Amino acid sequence: MDQLAAMRAFVRVVETGTFTRAADLLDMPKPTVTKLIQQLEAHLRAKLLNRTTRRVSVTMDGAAYYERALRLLDELSELDTSLTLAQARPSGQLRVDCSSSLAISVIIPALHEFHARYPDIQLDLGLSDRAADLIGENLDCAVRAGEIADQSLIARRVGEMQLITCATPDYLARFGTPSHPRDIETGTRFVAYRPALGGRVLPMVYQNRSETIEVSGRYTVALNDGMGYLAAGLAGHGIMQLPTFMARAPIADGRLVPLLLDWCTAPKPLHIVYPPNRHLSNKVRVFVDWLAELLARDDLVLMPGGLLRGCRPQPLAANSAA
Repeated sequence: MDQLAAMRAFVRVVETGTFTRAADLLDMPKPTVTKLIQQLEAHLRAKLLNRTTRRVSVTMDGAAYYERALRLLDELSELDTSLTLAQARPSGQLRVDCSSSLAISVIIPALHEFHARYPDIQLDLGLSDRAADLIGENLDCAVRAGEIADQSLIARRVGEMQLITCATPDYLARFGTPSHPRDIETGTRFVAYRPALGGRVLPMVYQNRSETIEVSGRYTVALNDGMGYLAAGLAGHGIMQLPTFMARAPIADGRLVPLLLDWCTAPKPLHIVYPPNRHLSNKVRVFVDWLAELLARDDLVLMPGGLLRGCRPQPLAANSAA
């Protein structure tokens, strides 16, 4: 029996909850995974998994073995990395989940720089505004905006972004230009952002030097994707609040008009997150460092020319990793 292969197969079955998904992620036939687990149980003389036609669950012995096996595999990976790091360039497949808006506006246009530095890394970039399951989808890391709700994840802060209110010139000609955030609740319509279908629509939040206001007026359309949200605003469906990196180009070419410049929102942090039970490989490290460098020079917080007059965003804190 290849005990290391059996151990890896067992860990993957526990993490995914199914033999089929584990086999897909390990790129091996399902019968091979089943045989490896059977051989491992026979070798240990212990039942590690309870199997039914619908689900797989871990026995008490299996849970104890999983914790030890996970640590052992992480230590082995770290040992391999430490011995080869000096002479080997980062290489292999890197799976990253990111919002479509940040990827299309900032990351993808600069990827030629990343690949020039690290030509042996193959980047698999998943684009979605949903919170991906890092373990279940076998992701190396994910880029997320806002505070991290899942405290089990390791997070490194790599940047921050500011929102700015915009609308098309045609929309403002038809419905008027708001002079105060409350005007959006009474005289105009807005495009809403709903992170998950069936979830709550996020209110527009405004602050100046003395007060904070939440606006929840009547929206024309609600979307759960950043690029779709931008498209709806550019089509003239209402006022919207955009990250400044998305608004920069359409404001510059006149498709959007910035509004309520004496108001702003608190900067939203951007993090790269990864599971605590995964070794942070060299290819992930170099991607995180490159992205932090890219965001630091991409002017995510303030529009060119200081369009956000009413705000003095807090300076970006030093990056830290848990």
